[in-house]
Amino acid sequence: MFFSVSKTTEAMDDSGRPSVYVVDTHATLPPVPPRLSQRGRRTGVAQTLLFLLVSLALCGMLIEACLIYRLYKTESDTKEAFSKLIGSGVTSPTKRPSHDILPSKPVAHLTDGQDVVHDKHIMAWSVNADPLLYEMEYKNRNLIILEEGYYYVYSKVFFSDHGLFHHFVNLHTEKYAGGFINLLQARTSSPASSVMRSNSYLGGVFHLSKNDALHVNVSNTAKIIRYKPSENVFGAYMI
Repeated sequence: MFFSVSKTTEAMDDSGRPSVYVVDTHATLPPVPPRLSQRGRRTGVAQTLLFLLVSLALCGMLIEACLIYRLYKTESDTKEAFSKLIGSGVTSPTKRPSHDILPSKPVAHLTDGQDVVHDKHIMAWSVNADPLLYEMEYKNRNLIILEEGYYYVYSKVFFSDHGLFHHFVNLHTEKYAGGFINLLQARTSSPASSVMRSNSYLGGVFHLSKNDALHVNVSNTAKIIRYKPSENVFGAYMI
């Protein structure tokens, strides 16, 4: 409770008579505006946080829409370019690509084919099945080495036979006058009463000289199964 004390002051007016007025020296101060409650402040913070979250969600949706549009446009442009390329006859989805990237070392990979005519024991290899020949030659059923070095030599054949089947990789070299050298060999046996279909694979590392010639020899080329060219292969590569 506030108490006020009045103070009387006298003054002279224009007629010379004293004028009395009262001054309240303890007047009550104006009321202070109420402060925001703790609950009100929390409500404001929650609203601000909610606004930020909604803004982030909208930004994320906008970025995702832009990425989807770019992906769709890129795919459409790629399909259009590919269609034009096929229509112009430059390439074909079923055409085997050429060897645009040259190997760093001599390499050869030969396969069977419809143009192949085998000898009775020495296998021939196709020149029409896009053979891989780099710094090596194929001539008269022989793979010719043009650069001296260490080579991995391999051969794989698919055959049908009963009894004993032979598979060899032989070497003709100027350093040996006795005909050929047997580098790799395999013998597969089966019961004489039943015909067996099987694969024979040979592979090994050898030092070969320039003009050395390699060929594949089997017990009988008539026993070779020729369903697919990739089932019968022959090759070498420098290591």
